[in-house]
Amino acid sequence: MVLKRFFARKESPARPPAALPAGKRVYAIGDIHGRDDLLGALIDKIEADDGARGPVETQILFLGDLPDRGPASRQVIERAIALAAARPETVFIKGNHEELMIRVWDGDRPTAATFHRAGGRETLLSYGVTAEQYDSWDLGEVTEATTRVVPKAHIDFLRAFRPAYRLGDYFFTHAGVRPGIALDDQDEKDLRWIRGDFIDSAADFGAVVVHGHTIRDEVEERANRIGIDTGAYASGRLTAIGLEGTDRWYLST
Repeated sequence: MVLKRFFARKESPARPPAALPAGKRVYAIGDIHGRDDLLGALIDKIEADDGARGPVETQILFLGDLPDRGPASRQVIERAIALAAARPETVFIKGNHEELMIRVWDGDRPTAATFHRAGGRETLLSYGVTAEQYDSWDLGEVTEATTRVVPKAHIDFLRAFRPAYRLGDYFFTHAGVRPGIALDDQDEKDLRWIRGDFIDSAADFGAVVVHGHTIRDEVEERANRIGIDTGAYASGRLTAIGLEGTDRWYLST
């Protein structure tokens, strides 16, 4: 008689939920795109929510794409500058639209075509350019006008934005990350522009990536990422994620 030996299959231990360090609370705000009205309303909601939850060290993060498309890019940037002065711990992450605006301000005429398609017209109108002026210009004139009407202080503010920010088990960036590349080794172009290769990936990125850039009707939660771009400029819904410990919640206009 042959005795069969049976071995119990060892299950992989469940991964603990993503968490922030103790005593930290974060609110990360998705793509604003010139909707200063929504940003003001969302900041009010964040302050009310923060006050109701009790005292901890609270930080607000912007995931990029403050300008373009909506009607009030200048006002959004001015509100962000004022917030940074009042709350120096605020983190601003550079999106692809900040990159476009900076490049055109620096005189990069070829980028002006992309800037125009991406909502640059609305941005320049918020800085006092008339629709009649803008619509009569070629790309060289759009480039020159951007340098002329956008204050250097605004561009310097946008230049200082970070490519990404890591805290606890979360990695905050604008567009996403390149699968298979360590978080510390990511290319900044990917952090601002990547889409399909990141969105479609089920890979473990080494942290839960909180991002904007890819519009969805609702917050998109996956095991490896959380997308919070709800298309504010068109939908009227600007969304923020709140994080504390292992808790997460959402605020929206």
